[in-house]
Amino acid sequence: MKKQRIDFSKFSSIKIGDFFDVSVLENCDENYKDCYIIGSCNNILIGTNPPPLLKLSKKYDYIKIENNTLKIGAATPSGKIASFCKKHNIANFEFLSHLPGTLGGLVFMNAGLKEFEIFNNLISVNICEGNFLKDEIEHGYRFTNIKSPILEATFEIESGFCKERVELFKKMRQNQPSTPSAGSCFKNPLGDYAGRLIEAVGLKGFRVGGMEFSLEHANFLVNLENGTFNEAIYLIQEAQKRVYNKFKIWLECEIAVLDTRYMGKNSPLNNPYKK
Repeated sequence: MKKQRIDFSKFSSIKIGDFFDVSVLENCDENYKDCYIIGSCNNILIGTNPPPLLKLSKKYDYIKIENNTLKIGAATPSGKIASFCKKHNIANFEFLSHLPGTLGGLVFMNAGLKEFEIFNNLISVNICEGNFLKDEIEHGYRFTNIKSPILEATFEIESGFCKERVELFKKMRQNQPSTPSAGSCFKNPLGDYAGRLIEAVGLKGFRVGGMEFSLEHANFLVNLENGTFNEAIYLIQEAQKRVYNKFKIWLECEIAVLDTRYMGKNSPLNNPYKK
């Protein structure tokens, strides 16, 4: 499989990482097993010991209308999808105007804003293991059970692109920092908000080295100045510990931490009280 050498300190949205070789997937005949797909690296914190990394080739960057459905390649950027839908007066994808990433990553984590999620209008997903209808995929809030590279997704088409929704989503994102980050650090616990909990334990604006829980939005772990992986991990674990000690709520990471020391069921970032 062809390799591409990537400087993750520039490529990742949080601006942390070294140079690593990334395999480029052209088709599913290639050995993709045990690899982690990085997409556009918008919700990833990469460490010094990452697993084998994989990205889709540019042949999966496309969007087209076919049989009154929307077919989108998994390497297609969210901004390109939003622009296409605006041009063709297609509704229900307006939230992608303010949600970075590629289609594969958005589907994999069922990304969204409030009640607007990528799965809402999904028909099926084509992955290396075959084509699966929406109801055949286990999914929920920022979660799917997809275990194979996503190649394409098919969506229902509903007319009526809504400019008002675009403005609504823009306002919803105004309190989020523009400083380099990997997006929301933790998933919101049921009935609560991770940002509120982090602020309640005194960590809003708390800084270690170049990393900080943002003063603009406490659930954003931001890279202020040459932040490191170890500094980010320290803050993640400190938030989990303080919130659990005070509220008995375990904050689950929304960002993907790619380092073999922090992955798997025995990861120190998982809830130790469930064991």
